[in-house]
Formats: sequence, structure tokens, C-alpha cells
Amino acid sequence: MRRLKFLYYESLKYEPEVIRRIKEHFEFMPLLDPTHDGDDILHDIDVCLAPLGFPFDKSKIDCCPQLKIIGSSTLSIPHIDTEYALSKGIKVCYLGDEHDFLETITPTAELAWGLIIAVTRKIPWAHRAVCNREWNGRFFGSQTPRMLSAMTLGIVGLGRLGSLVASYGSAFGMKVYYYSPNSVNSNYERCETLMELAEKSDIVSLHAHYTPETEGLVNKEFFEAMKQGSFIVNTARGKLIDEKALLEALERGVIGGATLDVLADEYEPDFELKLKENPLIKYANSHDNLILTPHCGGATIDARIKTQVRTIELIIESIDFVEKKA
Repeated sequence: MRRLKFLYYESLKYEPEVIRRIKEHFEFMPLLDPTHDGDDILHDIDVCLAPLGFPFDKSKIDCCPQLKIIGSSTLSIPHIDTEYALSKGIKVCYLGDEHDFLETITPTAELAWGLIIAVTRKIPWAHRAVCNREWNGRFFGSQTPRMLSAMTLGIVGLGRLGSLVASYGSAFGMKVYYYSPNSVNSNYERCETLMELAEKSDIVSLHAHYTPETEGLVNKEFFEAMKQGSFIVNTARGKLIDEKALLEALERGVIGGATLDVLADEYEPDFELKLKENPLIKYANSHDNLILTPHCGGATIDARIKTQVRTIELIIESIDFVEKKA
């Protein structure tokens, strides 16, 4: 039987052991990233992994007449024209429906809590002070508004990760509110509107899925509704927040602080070239109420390997289905 041709983009940075697994099952065809695609390569591929930030749309699918499977190690696939792919008999494999498997993947929720503690207790700046031979715990204590157990937590999107973060909040003794139109959980207090959640929460943590409808979900109106001195944490997708409104809220002291593991334009091809000019990064360099991390929430080695392996397993499991259909 002919080995299926598997197009892999090195920008995905799969772990070596996962690459070996791909090579065991497929004819491996590596490229640096989708900007190096050519019609001669795309014409013959059977399987492709699709990186975020590069649209796998109708025009690209039409360049791949042999394509049988598109894979993505993500929970959502806004970069793939799923409807058109399915109309062409192409199977799309991703992790969004792998609920039992995803229960074992917890690092993003863990990082969210690390960031909450870091920004409310000023940990990065306290560490820097000690490295500068300054030992003044009372000063940093005076920068901390209240104990977490005396603060309220608001969760936007009470899905898998939102529920984990909510449960961690309960463990800290916090009252937990949530806004999640498609979820109900009697352990926490439901808010009927996003503005209600903003008004009630001392700390807001975002866990909503990114869609065109949720872009800019957290905007100037939201920040104006938040409590004075409150905090916002985003480990979901950068485009959920209107970053211009966030910067204005920080500069004006409308909120006490923010911490982001994601930025709105991080999937743009020239993103890294623009980092020096990013207004939020410039602000973080001279202020002590904004923490930025480089989208490392789910990037523990074990979680990366598990999600990559599961994606490849889904692709392998789909081979018989697509070949029978053909």
C-alpha cells in the first residue's frame, strides 16, 4: 500500500518523539512554514498539519487535490475552512471534541493561577528588588490589595479550563462568579450579563473561545464597569481583549493590573518583528501592574507531547475512514 504523504511545518515545533511517530506511518514531507508552500508540493499531499496564523481556506484546499486529512493540535480551528473541507470529503482532526483526553491537560489553568498570584502579590518586582539588595517586605505588602480569600473571582467561559480555574478559586476561599451563556454550575454564582460579572469581580479570568463574535469581548465598557483596583487575566486568546482599551485602563488606573499570556496579533506573520513597538510591551517595561508571558500556558513538555501525540492518533484513526469513503 502506498504510504500517505504527510506535510509537516517545522514552525509547529513538534517534539522529536512525535516526529518519529509520524515518520513511522507516513512519507514525511517537512517545510519551514506555509509561506514556503508550492503548488508542486501541495498537489501531492494526503495529510497536512495546519498551524494557527495561516489560513487553510478554500484557495489552499483547492491546491491540494489529493488531500484527505487536515490536523491541528488546537481546541478550536478558526484558521481552517472546515465547511469547505468537509464538502470536499476532507476529514478535519483537532482536539476540541476530545473531552476525556482534555481533562488530563491542566497547565493553562495552572499558569492562570500563577499569573493571578504574581500580579496581585507583585512577585516579579519583589524578586527584582531583592536581586538589587533591597529587603522591604512591608513595601510590597502595602501594594497588595487584599488576601485572595477576601476577593471575588469572575470567570468568563465556564468550560474545561474555566471550571478548573473556578475550582482553584474556591480552594483559595474566594467567592466565584461566572458568565458563560452555554454553561450552568450550581457551585458558583451565575451572572446574566458580562457587565454584571465585571461589576462583581475583583479578579476576572478569561477562558472563552475566540470567534468573530467574541473578538473584543472585553472592551472599554467592560473596563469601566470593573471595580477600582481589580485585575484581569487572559490565558485564552489575545483577540478577546481590546488591547487599546486595556492599555488606557491601566494608564488611567481604572483597573489595578493585568496579566496576559496571549496577544491579539501573535499569529500575524511579522509579529516578532513588531515586538519592539508593541504598546503593551513598552508599558510593561516601565510599570509594575502588567505581566506578559509568551503564550506558554499549555507548553509544559508533557502536555505538548500528549496533545501532539493525540492529534497524530486522531489522524491515523481517520485513515481507514477516508480511504473507505474514497
